[in-house]
Amino acid sequence: MSRAVLQPSQQKLAEKLTILNDRGIGMLTRLYNIKKACGDPKAKPSYLVDKNLESAVKFIVRKFPAIETRNNNQQLAQLQKEKSEILKNLALYYFTFVDVMEFRDHVCELLNTIDVCQVFFDITVNFDLTKNYLDLIITYTTLMIMLSRIEERKAIIGLYNYAHEMSHGTSDREYPRLGQLIVDYENPLKKMMEEFVPHSKSLSDALISLHMVYPRRNLSADQWRNAQLLSLISAPSTMLNPAQSDTMPCEYLSLDAMEKWIVLGFILCHGVLNTDATALNLWKLALQVSSCLSLFRDEVFHIHKAAEDLFVNIRGYNKRINDIRECKESALSHAGSMHRERRKFLRSALKELATVLSDQPGLLGPKALFVFMALSFARDEIIWLLRHADNVQKKNADDFIDKHVAELIFYMEELRAHVRKYGPVMQRYYVQYLSGFDAVVLNELVQNLSVCPEDESIIMSSFVNTMTSLSVKQVEDGEVFDFRGMRLDWFRLQAYTSVSKASLSLADHKELGKMMNTIIFHTKMVDSLVEMLVETSDLSIFCFYSRAFEKMFQQCLELPSQSRYSIAFPLLCTHFMSCTHELCPEENFPLSDYDTKIMSAKVHKLLEWDGRGLKRHHIGDRSLSLCNMFLDEMAKQARNLITDICTEQCTLSDQLLPKHCAKTISQAVNKKSKKQTGKKGEPEREKPGVESMRKNRLLVTNLDKLHTALSELCFSINYVPNMMVWEHTFTPREYLTSHLEIRFTKSIVGMTMYNQATQEIAKPSELLTSVRSYMTVLQSIENYVQIDITRVFNNVLLQQTQHLDSHGEPTITSLYTNWYLETLLRQVSNGHIAYFPAMKAFVNLPTENELTFNAEEYSDISEMRALSELLGPYGMKFLSESLMWHISSQVAELKKLVVENVEVLTQMRTSFDKPDQMASLFKRLTSVDSVLKRMTIIGVILSFRSLAQEALRDVLSYHIPFLVSSVEDFKDHIPRETDMKVAMNVYELSSAAGLPCEIDPALVVALSSQKSAENWNSLIDTTKRSTQPSSLRINAAVPGSWANSENISPEEEYKIACLLMVFVAVSLPTLASNVMSQYSPAIEGHCNNIHCLAKAINQIAAALFTIHKGSIEDRLKEFLALASSSLLKIGQETDKTTTRNRESVYLLLDMIVQESPFLTMDLLESCFPYVLLRNAYHAVYRQSVTSSA
Repeated sequence: MSRAVLQPSQQKLAEKLTILNDRGIGMLTRLYNIKKACGDPKAKPSYLVDKNLESAVKFIVRKFPAIETRNNNQQLAQLQKEKSEILKNLALYYFTFVDVMEFRDHVCELLNTIDVCQVFFDITVNFDLTKNYLDLIITYTTLMIMLSRIEERKAIIGLYNYAHEMSHGTSDREYPRLGQLIVDYENPLKKMMEEFVPHSKSLSDALISLHMVYPRRNLSADQWRNAQLLSLISAPSTMLNPAQSDTMPCEYLSLDAMEKWIVLGFILCHGVLNTDATALNLWKLALQVSSCLSLFRDEVFHIHKAAEDLFVNIRGYNKRINDIRECKESALSHAGSMHRERRKFLRSALKELATVLSDQPGLLGPKALFVFMALSFARDEIIWLLRHADNVQKKNADDFIDKHVAELIFYMEELRAHVRKYGPVMQRYYVQYLSGFDAVVLNELVQNLSVCPEDESIIMSSFVNTMTSLSVKQVEDGEVFDFRGMRLDWFRLQAYTSVSKASLSLADHKELGKMMNTIIFHTKMVDSLVEMLVETSDLSIFCFYSRAFEKMFQQCLELPSQSRYSIAFPLLCTHFMSCTHELCPEENFPLSDYDTKIMSAKVHKLLEWDGRGLKRHHIGDRSLSLCNMFLDEMAKQARNLITDICTEQCTLSDQLLPKHCAKTISQAVNKKSKKQTGKKGEPEREKPGVESMRKNRLLVTNLDKLHTALSELCFSINYVPNMMVWEHTFTPREYLTSHLEIRFTKSIVGMTMYNQATQEIAKPSELLTSVRSYMTVLQSIENYVQIDITRVFNNVLLQQTQHLDSHGEPTITSLYTNWYLETLLRQVSNGHIAYFPAMKAFVNLPTENELTFNAEEYSDISEMRALSELLGPYGMKFLSESLMWHISSQVAELKKLVVENVEVLTQMRTSFDKPDQMASLFKRLTSVDSVLKRMTIIGVILSFRSLAQEALRDVLSYHIPFLVSSVEDFKDHIPRETDMKVAMNVYELSSAAGLPCEIDPALVVALSSQKSAENWNSLIDTTKRSTQPSSLRINAAVPGSWANSENISPEEEYKIACLLMVFVAVSLPTLASNVMSQYSPAIEGHCNNIHCLAKAINQIAAALFTIHKGSIEDRLKEFLALASSSLLKIGQETDKTTTRNRESVYLLLDMIVQESPFLTMDLLESCFPYVLLRNAYHAVYRQSVTSSA
């Protein structure tokens, strides 16, 4: 070899090592994906599982690498048909294997060059050169092991070559060498042991240089603790001194990487184990602390078995085999506990470090080395645990189950966050360090060099000049620093000065090498902080241990003391993209249109296949799905804790309800009167508030535990406002908000305790108490997490005011509307309940079949106010619309009855002053009782609505008094001459605020919709009839025939409305014969609810004649005249049965006038003598006293 060939600058060792290492990782990624695809029956190339090709594949594998196509036409006939598809779909696999072969050629060439150049390796001096050399050897070894683990490699290569020969008439030009490579590397380590015999000297020198570094990193936790490793506060006087070391890059060098170097490296150059005690000690130490190594991602290498299998056939290696067995036993017995103690120490050390740095971030400058050492140490321990927990038989399983690993990961993330946040602080420090100290020291070292060739001198001078030119102003101006060129120049300089016979030998100037290594570390603190974080703390390996990752997360959530660290798991998902490589772009495919769907599934489909059958690990998709799942589970856990707290608080609030104080009052009364009640020995009921009385602070209640667990978990959710995962932003707090909304919605509906079978439902006041307790707990969440709980209330409670929520589920509005219509008002129409005006409530009547509920407890003013609080104006409007739909159906039936009697009613309308004719006409009327019954039902519904409106007004007056008073003032000052359309708009506004109106706008809308069948159907849609079961119609039939009367003119409609009032007026006397028509002064009404007729007559008349643009006052005067005339006639009746409750019916006229804004007592006096009313009141009160007596 000529002298020119040996020139180190021409060999470009640094460049080749850099490129080949990067390419090796890319090739490993591709081989890994091929292995995973071939190992999965669903992803395996179809030609390997095709039954038609089975015999051909077996033949090819049996003959591999030989090619025989002439004498096996039958077996290979099927290949002829599929040859083009095989070439197309197996090309990616085949040429990946070809790339591996070419990579091997380049590595072998480089290793030979290094041997020829007799390169000096020392990890403490020429760190970059030694590290890259060892990395290349391990990458090459791992690549060949991975190749040998692909079981279908012969079938794939053979199939492709046969298809190529059939298509082109000749084998692929790479096939002979590739086939031989596959055969040679059936047992890759055995082959490589032979291959590395010439390289043993260089490799062993590089490995032995670890003899100071590796043992120092492999100390026990007790030794770390005694040395107060990583502690900033152990020596306060030196806290501001920069952390220094002669071997700066070695301090944070990965222990995992060093173990691979030592174990695999000494297997390849095993001869040195017999000749060098240092090498043997290093190797045995590595064998004692681990049972397996991580080759690539989740592919592991079982150290002891592989080494024993290789050495067992080598003569004279019995001693080494015994060493392996002893180390294996030691690893199984002690390694687990040793690493467990290390993790325990690191948890406390990292916690202290993170706490101090969060308080004094300026210490990140001088103590940056401590931060990266801590990250590296913790990363190594976590990776060790991860690979051993899944791949090793353990003597003590507890050593491999760490429920506190989340805490260690959390403190790692906290340190990473400090470095990212305070990067400018570190830049300022190290820019000054480089220019003010490093440049001066390096310049002195260069000046003191006895020999410094021109090329090396130029490079060294450029280093000094680059550092000298730095200033703090560059940092303040936000200038982007880039020292990559400087670092590559130092790498080149290491290569130039490490070859034998170099003019400037780095082996003779180790101080220069150590100083430059320190300078390189300082430059990384200025421009490569993110890369340093990846180098020292990347945990993307969790991406390939999904099951263990999820198990650790579940263990973290299950342990209350660890739940505060659960945010570490979503944060780890941000690491995953760092394990992708540009040689395998399919791992980093962008999401397609379905990326919005990924977030809705708990666990996203992690693996997909491309068109060629190759499994693509969508690392990005996996990071998104796992992050989504973790945040979702955290939010669910918090939601469940909040729900449990709410349940406890609702129970405590329930104890304060008035219904529970009756027993306490009874006991107090009995105690005062010295009465003995109850059984002896009956336990005394605990009073509310007892739970707050504690004898000592050690007493912990269930509520205390729930609050503690919630505060811990909320700390985690609130730890970061958002996080970026593969260009997607995740906001943990939004997950909690979303879950709280869903649970709050379900809880509100659930607390109604509505039972459709038994028609039971919670009282509105009790539900309101529970909801307020729930809301109080939710408001307290703002003390733990920065979320807008008001937004949750607005979203949920506003949805509850509609008949369906956003998910199409029934709300409390629909449930209570359904219950009041279906249960309470139905029982009123059945005669089991009466409306008592004096009490402003519906009350149960004594009947044979007792009702399962007390109507008064659901309809008194306090309950109606609670209902208004719950449903709000929107919900009460829906309730009103539902009530109006029932009234409209009753009115439709009444109109049908009027049509049946239209001729008689027309005559009676003009003959009210002819008693005899009226009597004969009255006898011709049909369905008189039905008319009164339906009008009574309408009156009952309107009475219930007036209660609801009054309650709504009270509630709104409390919450928005100024707005309500403004609306009321507006309504009271509408001029009489105002256009009806304008007035109706004002009435609609007033009605929405719960104010009573002369004309009910809701009733007008409901009745006006009956003008045609089309409008009728529109009414059904408008009032949400589809949400109401048909059984809600209170004794009413859908007006079929009337709805079909599409051609009725407005004049006829108006006439029917007038005749309806006539029908009601002339029918009133028949009520006197009803036993239940007796007036009760105590309730200010009648037990059969006929007192509700007053409200029905006034409201129906106002609505109908507003629709038909008639005079409401004139029509009511006409009604009063007809009713007075009819009632006066029963005063002349002698039949006691017919006039049984005559006086009680007389009072209806007074009620009608009192209820009406259009009628006056003067008008009544002109129609009906007031003396009769006075006597009627006297009679009913006297009768009431007699009955009571």
